Amino acid sequence: MSVNATPTPAQGLLSPVNHALVMIDFQSQMAFATHSIDAVTLRNNAALVAHAAASFKVPAVLTTVAEKSFSGPMFEEITRAFPGQGLLDRTSMNTWEDEGVIRTINQIGKRRLVLCGLWTSVCIVGPALSALEQGFEVYVIADACGDVSAEAHQRAMERMIQAGVRPMTALQYLLELQRDWARAESYDSTTGIAKIYGGAYGLGIIYAKTMFGAHEG
Repeated sequence: MSVNATPTPAQGLLSPVNHALVMIDFQSQMAFATHSIDAVTLRNNAALVAHAAASFKVPAVLTTVAEKSFSGPMFEEITRAFPGQGLLDRTSMNTWEDEGVIRTINQIGKRRLVLCGLWTSVCIVGPALSALEQGFEVYVIADACGDVSAEAHQRAMERMIQAGVRPMTALQYLLELQRDWARAESYDSTTGIAKIYGGAYGLGIIYAKTMFGAHEG
């Protein structure tokens, strides 16, 4: 049987128009007890995800738990990417059990969701398994999540993967949205985000552009 390849992307790849992003409980009180990832890396990766989504106009849900009474404000790196967007505050540990959040997800109308937040074993497992059971496709940005221990984070990721969640990373999220450097309309924004939040990869972009005037497209 012959194989006929075509230059078309896989349906499983993310694009700016085929999903919604849900960022959950990136708050001080949750971060204090997070030990599976250091706070600097966590904040950087969360910012990368937020700015990537905002740049590509991906619909985003920003939700907190007990913001005023216990857990504190959402990371400024995230809210800065979505100026003027309200936060959906909850009492439930499982985001999927909050009527306001579900109302917003239904209004957005995307069957593919990308999740990240704190903690992996509670606030990400809950909505991930709940959404899967209701027929959604779920992706989890593993390095933009954290938990009270590396063990807790790893077991939570394994549990979700076994259930059908698709894991990815923060930088992968940004580059999957860009996907083709010939897309000039988002080139500067994507490389700009990478320069700030892309770690060694971002340094490489700065070096290449400064020293050689390099351009991927």
